[in-house]
Amino acid sequence: MTNIFQGKKAAYFTLGCKLNFSETSTFAKLLGDMGVMPVEKGECADICLVNTCSVTDVADHKCRQAIRRMIRQHPGAFVVVTGCYAQLSPTKVNAIEGVDLVLGSNEKARLIQYLAEAWTEKIPPQALHRQHTVPTKDITTFQPSCSRGNRTRYFLKVQDGCDYFCTYCTIPYARGFSRSPSIASLVKQVEEVAAEGAKEIVLTGVNIGDFGKHTGEPFLSLIQALDKVGGVQRFRISSLEPDLLTDDIIDYCASSRAFMPHFHIPLQSGSDKVLRLMHRRYDTALFRHKVERIKSAMPDAFIGVDVMVGTRGETEECFDETYAFLESLDVTQLHVFPYSERPGTAALRIPLIVTEEEKKERSQRLLTLSDEKLHRFYQQHIGQRVEVLFEQAPRGRAMHGFAKNYVRVELPPASDNNLLDNQIRNVRLERFNRDSSALIATLLNEE
Repeated sequence: MTNIFQGKKAAYFTLGCKLNFSETSTFAKLLGDMGVMPVEKGECADICLVNTCSVTDVADHKCRQAIRRMIRQHPGAFVVVTGCYAQLSPTKVNAIEGVDLVLGSNEKARLIQYLAEAWTEKIPPQALHRQHTVPTKDITTFQPSCSRGNRTRYFLKVQDGCDYFCTYCTIPYARGFSRSPSIASLVKQVEEVAAEGAKEIVLTGVNIGDFGKHTGEPFLSLIQALDKVGGVQRFRISSLEPDLLTDDIIDYCASSRAFMPHFHIPLQSGSDKVLRLMHRRYDTALFRHKVERIKSAMPDAFIGVDVMVGTRGETEECFDETYAFLESLDVTQLHVFPYSERPGTAALRIPLIVTEEEKKERSQRLLTLSDEKLHRFYQQHIGQRVEVLFEQAPRGRAMHGFAKNYVRVELPPASDNNLLDNQIRNVRLERFNRDSSALIATLLNEE
């Protein structure tokens, strides 16, 4: 049988979270196995795949821009759009001239099948422009993914979907309900990439602490099983809800072989009143306990925190509570997001609206606080000897990597730096780089 994919070129564009990047990398690998090569600079692709995000209205706008840009850059290409925006607004995506196929969250796993059908003579040309989505309740597929794309670290998808339905969020509608594969299947994937030379793997998903909710295999059992896989020297957990980050998980990571002292915990608000309006499943007392537990077990742990500002109902007093709470916590960095109105969410029924001007002011205050905390954390590490996994540097950029606790490390320029890609080396941390985004290090002789 003739391979209709052989010799074709593909272009990929991803918006949004690490999970999206992991899935796009898997799409590229699947197509690569069928003979499709990545497009080179200046070439026109035969296939364009855009993996979209819809976490904010700004994200929606960026998706539309990216789709139209790909269509302009690759005239005549077969354009596929998938991801959260495709699931939530398939008709809008389908209406963009030049889009050939829209695949929702349930259908993207059958990308190869849809492309094969579209490129056979069985489908008339006028039928090529179509969309495939199902309602949220019918999103049941789980597409495995353990890929790195053009990165050094691998990203392992361990879970998809969410059952939380926070009042501000559309992700459950875009991704469906929580679901996850078996521990055995994930261990097998990790063993395969370990054989490829993977040294660090990031566990990713939508709500990964919910892993095993419907299979009876808890998240703690997953990390215990992965910790036993030889070859992989580092695991990171991308994000864990505070109510699902159990003390047992913290204690296990503190004593494990390969799980790094690095946590990312969504807070969203430091005001209990706002947390209740958001329908979050914890309060500030529980969040503080988790941070203190981590720091007690792993004093050098990096803790990143998601914070949303300007949500409906966030009065000035509520924001002041958030600021004071975060200022008092021993966390490392804040990921600050302004609230964005999302159609169909319960938050739209909350009457108090924060102006865009107030959102910007509050965001800036928290970003300044974040910079201060991160700078102080890095400062404490100057002079230390640490192990760093180096990553391939983009052309013209300095070689960099990350210590176990996610301190970003930079090497002075040298002609042979790229030979360090995917290598773990001992360094001494010397000083801040020019923009204070990393610590410049000196390589130490291996003993």
